[in-house]
Amino acid sequence: MKARTSCVGLKNLLQGLSFSVKYYSKHNHLQTIRLSSKIKPKKCYILDCSGSTYTCRTAPPGSILPWRFFSCKIKFGENVYFEENGCIFLSKADDEWATNDVLYYTSQKNLKCQNVFMTTFTNQKHTKLVYTEQDARFFVDIYCTKDRRFLTINSNSKTTSEVWLIDCRQPFKLPALVQARTKGVIYHIEHRNDELYILTTYGEPAEYKLMKAPVASSGLENWQLVYALEEKTKLVDLEMFSDHSVMFLKKAGCLYLNVISFVSHSVHSVKLPTWACEFELESHPEHTTSTCYFQLTSPVHPPKRFAYSFKENNLIEQAVQEVPIITNCHTTRLLAKSKDETLVPITVFHNMNSKELHRKPLLVHVYGAYGIDLNMSFKEEKLMLIEEGWILAYCHVRGGGELGLSWHKDGCQHNKLKGLYDLKACIVLLHELGFSQPRYTALAAASAGGVLAGALCNSDPELIRAMVLQAPFVDVLNIMMKTHLPLTIEEQEEWGNPLADEKYMKYIKSYCPYQNIKSQCYPSVFITAYENDQRIPLTGVLRYVQKLRKAALDHARRTNKKVIASFIVPGNCIPNIILDIQANGSHCISSWEDSLNEVARHLAFLNKELEVCHLQHQTKSCK
Repeated sequence: MKARTSCVGLKNLLQGLSFSVKYYSKHNHLQTIRLSSKIKPKKCYILDCSGSTYTCRTAPPGSILPWRFFSCKIKFGENVYFEENGCIFLSKADDEWATNDVLYYTSQKNLKCQNVFMTTFTNQKHTKLVYTEQDARFFVDIYCTKDRRFLTINSNSKTTSEVWLIDCRQPFKLPALVQARTKGVIYHIEHRNDELYILTTYGEPAEYKLMKAPVASSGLENWQLVYALEEKTKLVDLEMFSDHSVMFLKKAGCLYLNVISFVSHSVHSVKLPTWACEFELESHPEHTTSTCYFQLTSPVHPPKRFAYSFKENNLIEQAVQEVPIITNCHTTRLLAKSKDETLVPITVFHNMNSKELHRKPLLVHVYGAYGIDLNMSFKEEKLMLIEEGWILAYCHVRGGGELGLSWHKDGCQHNKLKGLYDLKACIVLLHELGFSQPRYTALAAASAGGVLAGALCNSDPELIRAMVLQAPFVDVLNIMMKTHLPLTIEEQEEWGNPLADEKYMKYIKSYCPYQNIKSQCYPSVFITAYENDQRIPLTGVLRYVQKLRKAALDHARRTNKKVIASFIVPGNCIPNIILDIQANGSHCISSWEDSLNEVARHLAFLNKELEVCHLQHQTKSCK
């Protein structure tokens, strides 16, 4: 049986792909590190000219590779280029440069950046090591304050941070410590008028606050509160300007701007359109600008550009030349009551023209780890699914960051099972409210989201019919026992240390997907894994798939269902457990063409398992 896409759905998919190519080629110019962001991971780009043509490849977050032997540097427009061994390296002209001839940069080894180097491009080029991080839990990155006064060396673990200042006016002086690392205190630095503005978790409640202190006396005892977030509010990002600071916030599923005026000492709160689920921030090279630009998006809404004017104190939607993608999509926000009566947000999308929602296919998304929000940026295939009548649900369970730092803390380490209870409550509520039913429900997760998805398959397999996993973390206990792996020690702050604490050993074992596979009826599973994945070792995924297949077959035999080869006689069922190993790409990162192929395979699998063709064409033959 082949899944059939309607002309409308295919048109929207192609239109969405076309929009993405045009939009991102227009707005997302190559850059090394988007330094306006202090919360989101950073990335850099390398232009490779080793062949006959120039190609672009992405370098891992926080790294610009070891630039120790560059023969020259060339400035062109806003960029600086370096050539070495057939490769051209690109940097924004004002990123990491203390002066025109002094560059600070990090190098990466085993997925970690722990060293900072300084290179001078004067009469005689010279490179030296200026900082080394000794604690394996900490990663190092470099940031430049918006006013170009300081470079900051930031050493961060998942719960603690420490910052050193490099004065751009005196770039050869040793870095100066802002505040020694204090367990559980995260902080990031900006600068304005000889004062440091400090975004920090210090104090109660343990959510982000904006504080300030003099540059000359920056210790914790001198930090003064400027603004504190309300509880259950997520700080997505903060942008500093000469007289204002803009906080990009999420609260109760809605997006807000809080504009802080340093002149009038006032705060202006702006509620953004209700359809918006995600910010996409733009770089503001001049901190003296009077306008803050950003985009809003959702899984089914392409990015729209907005501008906030500090002079007018108003929000303006920017005109877009591209033909807009129109969809009859309705957005619903729900609250599910978890096992401990905590209310868990759910965002639901469905076609407004859909009838009999209980008979429509439902795709549930989950993550719930590291304080990271579910990815709710625009995806062309999500728009196509809506047009085809699907329901999309995003479960913002504990362990993620949708309701602030406390939401993450309440779902990590010894609280990880709360995320599982939240996920179950969300799916049960969706079914109770008439959004599909178990036989037409699928679950999608990637990376650490595989922990909760895999755990639900073990504990409540009857709630779903199929599951799609991408580079899933399903062998938690075995991975956390192997400290030689690049990220294991750092991950202890998220999952606990089973080697040092027997309680964590037992607790991780109680929910680990691999450890809890048993002989029972499982949903069908499609897993995409990557041969070169350094974050999720392929061996763990292989063990999981092998054990899951054996358990499913054992259950079939135990219930006296006749197995012929790998098929069950008609009238009975056995799950399809498919492992798709990608030789190219790495952890959830593929080329554009490979990504399209992955999406196609996932959709074909889901359409077959949920019998979507049968649902849409019950009275017609399906071709």
